[in-house]
Amino acid sequence: MTGWGRSLGRYDDTRLASLNTSLGIDPRTLGIITEFLLDQRKEGRASETIRTRIQSLKQVARVTTLDDPDKVKQYLADSKWNNKTKTKFIDTYSAYLRYRQITWTPPKYMATTQLPFIPTEQEIDLLIASTGKMLSTVIQTLKETGIRIGELVLLTWLDLDTERKVLSITPEKNSNPRILPISDKLIGMINSLPKKRKTIFQPKKQALRDYLCIQRKALAEKLNNPRLQKISFHTLRHWKGTMEYHETKDIMHVKQILGHKSVTSTQIYVNLEAALFLQTTDHFTCKVAHNPQEELELIESGFTHVNNRGELAFYRKRK
Repeated sequence: MTGWGRSLGRYDDTRLASLNTSLGIDPRTLGIITEFLLDQRKEGRASETIRTRIQSLKQVARVTTLDDPDKVKQYLADSKWNNKTKTKFIDTYSAYLRYRQITWTPPKYMATTQLPFIPTEQEIDLLIASTGKMLSTVIQTLKETGIRIGELVLLTWLDLDTERKVLSITPEKNSNPRILPISDKLIGMINSLPKKRKTIFQPKKQALRDYLCIQRKALAEKLNNPRLQKISFHTLRHWKGTMEYHETKDIMHVKQILGHKSVTSTQIYVNLEAALFLQTTDHFTCKVAHNPQEELELIESGFTHVNNRGELAFYRKRK
């Protein structure tokens, strides 16, 4: 085996190493793509980023010449990709050309911004109830915490604190580390999993995604509910962010839960909450606290502070 072949073998977990899946690509181009893969690893790119970049480069390399920017531009102009996909590929291709020391003027495509799909809690719970032990625990964990699938596969048994009922999250994608509360139900589901490895879950994200695709398709067909097909692991992060903002109306709280570095990333959940609950009329139970003890009792009962007037503190709780 050649030197680069041995190196490539180290990245089987990203599913990029199989030459048998590269039909239609000439060996020279395939070798360059492989060298680019290794360079991306040296640059510290995440495995998931590399996987998607190599996949898209291979797709284009099957139909046109990667080292000819004009031909790639023409391919983008003729392709049926949406503008968001084209924009992502342009970022990938620009990185590839920088590695190849080739200059180009990238085309500009205006990506249409769409709010992400948010399922109902009942639809999420249907998936949890209808999938196997491992996958249902994955979905329950993502539902309760809103962590990324990349953060989930990093969870070790040492990150689970059953006494305090929390999970310690190791961040990815430049997020913040955090400690998140979990339910007794989830603790029981996690503890029922086999302890065969250091990590709690299957460490290969794509294997979990593939299994989810199979399970949700079967359930969507059985229940004649195509909406279930739109639920991905990242959908659960959007659901959690939206529900947390709906419950608290506190964007900084949602930012902390999701581990965002900037509140700008969290702003989408304000828009999602407004869109989803536009028709909801808020009804509240209101209380007045006359002293710190009454305030403490109201807070423990789920009331939220609204304002103060003199020595009086006003609280409310959604009915």
